[in-house]
Amino acid sequence: MTAAAKRSLLAGLRWTSLRLRLVVVFALVALTAAVSASGIAYWLNREAVLTRTQDAALGDFRQEMQNRAASLPLHPTKDDLQNAAVQMASSSPGYSVLLVDKRDGDKPIVGNSNLDTFTLDNVPLSLQQQVNRKQPTEAGNTYPYHLFWQRTSIRGTPYLVAGTRIIGGGPTGYMLKSLDQERQDLNSLAWSLGIATGLALVGSALLAQAAATTVLRPVQRLGDAARKLGEGKLDTRLVVSGTDELADLSRTFNRAAISLEKKVADMSAREESSRRFVADMSHELRTPLTAITAVAEVLEDEADSLDPMIAPAVHLVVSETRRLNDLVENLMEVTRFDAGTARLVLDTVDVADQVTACIDARAWLDAVDLDAERGMMVRLDPRRLDVILANLIGNALKHGGSPVRVAVRTDGDELVIEVRDHGPGIPEDVLPHVFDRFYKASASRPRSEGSGLGLSIAMENAHIHGGDITAANSPDGDGAVFVLRLPRDAEELTRTARDQGAEALDEEGDAT
Repeated sequence: MTAAAKRSLLAGLRWTSLRLRLVVVFALVALTAAVSASGIAYWLNREAVLTRTQDAALGDFRQEMQNRAASLPLHPTKDDLQNAAVQMASSSPGYSVLLVDKRDGDKPIVGNSNLDTFTLDNVPLSLQQQVNRKQPTEAGNTYPYHLFWQRTSIRGTPYLVAGTRIIGGGPTGYMLKSLDQERQDLNSLAWSLGIATGLALVGSALLAQAAATTVLRPVQRLGDAARKLGEGKLDTRLVVSGTDELADLSRTFNRAAISLEKKVADMSAREESSRRFVADMSHELRTPLTAITAVAEVLEDEADSLDPMIAPAVHLVVSETRRLNDLVENLMEVTRFDAGTARLVLDTVDVADQVTACIDARAWLDAVDLDAERGMMVRLDPRRLDVILANLIGNALKHGGSPVRVAVRTDGDELVIEVRDHGPGIPEDVLPHVFDRFYKASASRPRSEGSGLGLSIAMENAHIHGGDITAANSPDGDGAVFVLRLPRDAEELTRTARDQGAEALDEEGDAT
């Protein structure tokens, strides 16, 4: 799987991704719409089914009461009631009939079509009272008795119970109609609506995925292009198609990339020109400086025999010549760092020997206390380590106070060299700038012995090793402390850089 495909898959799986949120929103909207539509459809069909069954049963029961129950004798026997109930139930299959009449003393006589399924106990008391209650006759109501019905449940099965009374004297009739078939039909309808809701949910998710892919693919391409642009690939462009907002965004990105590439190219050209000018100037200055330095050294040797009025001028010329020579060397070193041509020449050395050699070569043995055990072997560039130490120790001797203490130790895979002086310390407003190029702590003394490049060059040499330098004041308020940290094996850094470069090339090939 390519790197771009992996990033796309991971982006789609993140809970915070726009793709997932779009799918979830589509699914929720579809689920709400489907559930609402299914609920309304179920309710309408339920009412239609129950009303149709109910009206048919009640109409047939009313007709049978008029045709059969009303034709019974004024005081029917139990057999009369039983035969009439059976005939009423058999003429319209699907419900049971119960006929009730009263004798003297209000003793009820009951006749039913099916004693096992329908008795007076199955009729709700509230329905019996309503059926037997005589209604006042008036303009809007011409009959004292009406047909009443109620839906109830008997042993878990839904039923329709209805009852009415013969006007002018006669039995009271009750009907029991099972609604179990209607319940099964409604359950089937509910299952069908549930399946339809699930299919709508799945369909909405697929539709959202397709919409997300259509909308987010240009956004993803734009994100990949912005990432490449941020990595320095300024020739990155987007293929523009269509006339929608995303196409306008792609055109805007391309215009911004073209403008950025042009500005970076112009800046790089100016920077390269400035760097080449400094390098050429430094190189051209070296030849006359070499001759001037030789003459200055001869004059210095003869200074004691010169006129006392001339000797100070000779010493000044010699000092400034050396300072100019150091400045040219530092400028050439800075130019190499800026051009990226500085390289490490690694060697395995004893740190204590290297520090001692650096101090001895500059006649600092009397002014420096060294705390370093022999036998600490590290792999680094000895010349660059010497440059770092010379700048740190020289800065401590020049701006700090003696004695200067240099402590060498190891911390895991790091080499730690601490340079501490006993001077006044570094002002707090100066600390953030001590490694800046040409920075002078005192603006009133812009012309000093140093060029303002020493600490900057030391930091560059530490960085090329994969290390760092920090500057701080001593916690006890006695002097400044510079701490140099370098990896004990700089070759490991070089190997890692090569591996990362090869991996970057592989990823670029996969993306292509």
